[in-house]
Amino acid sequence: MTLPSQYVEQARRVLRIEIAELQRLATRLDDHFDRAVERLLAVLDAGNKVVTLGVGKSGDVGRKIASTLTSTGSPAVILDVTNALHGDLGIVADGDAVLALSYSGETAELLNLLPALKRFDVQIIAFTGNPSSTLARHSDVVLDCGVAAEACPLNLAPTSSTTVMLALGDALAMVLLEARGFQKEDFAKFHPAGRLGRVLLQKVRDVMRPPERMPKVTPDETVLGVLHAMNQCRAGLAVVVEPADERLLGIFTHGDFVRAFEANPTMVNDPVERYMVRHPVTIQEDRLAVEVLNTLDHHRIDDLVVINVAHQPVGLIDSQDLTKLKLL
Repeated sequence: MTLPSQYVEQARRVLRIEIAELQRLATRLDDHFDRAVERLLAVLDAGNKVVTLGVGKSGDVGRKIASTLTSTGSPAVILDVTNALHGDLGIVADGDAVLALSYSGETAELLNLLPALKRFDVQIIAFTGNPSSTLARHSDVVLDCGVAAEACPLNLAPTSSTTVMLALGDALAMVLLEARGFQKEDFAKFHPAGRLGRVLLQKVRDVMRPPERMPKVTPDETVLGVLHAMNQCRAGLAVVVEPADERLLGIFTHGDFVRAFEANPTMVNDPVERYMVRHPVTIQEDRLAVEVLNTLDHHRIDDLVVINVAHQPVGLIDSQDLTKLKLL
């Protein structure tokens, strides 16, 4: 058995320290977090925004928190602390909330900005590892990001502390997402590009095989005739419909044929009604494409019948097609 290298062990040490600090953060969340959420909700519901600010690594974390908030329905911007006193403070408006990030709570550039921020009617929420710091004393809500140790072997480079700040920002963003009723459809509006946008924005009708590629038969059609229709359309199943109004009655798949043929080789001239699966899994044509993925996975099937409001089949979903469309 190969023993882990020295580098792997060192990396594991870093991860173990950061995991331990995240666990400590989870156990000490208290009513301060509740107050932060309530104040942010009030700000956002009033149509105002969140402003994040920090210096150095804390500024980098603040930028990511602002991005996460914005993409999940809570408008947020990043304020460059260095340029704030030279005009950029104009981004702040009465009614906003300010997330001020400083592990020491004594960052000079940030403290220099506090008097100017206090001239606005804003809620200041501090992310700091020092609840007794100057920043904490001048904030409306203080969220403790303190860590017992950095993952840096010198206990100098911000590692555990920035991880805790980032995770706390994620926690705020996700709680706000749920509290404000943010849905998949809302998420899709802000992520139209790439796979995420394709999955969330497209409807079932956009990814289904059209009616002309869907084998459609009546219950009295022979099994042999159904197989011929499936081969013509190169489909793994056929839909069985009511002759009068074309409502869906069932489906017949290649798998159904194989299982029935093993037991009864003469079945090919029987009506398909004897072997079809009644009440198959279906999906409405106007549902979101992401629901197709969930349905296929939940029922462990490869094909799905698409129906309209009259319960008539209008298309087929084949998991192979989803792969080609880069939805899987």
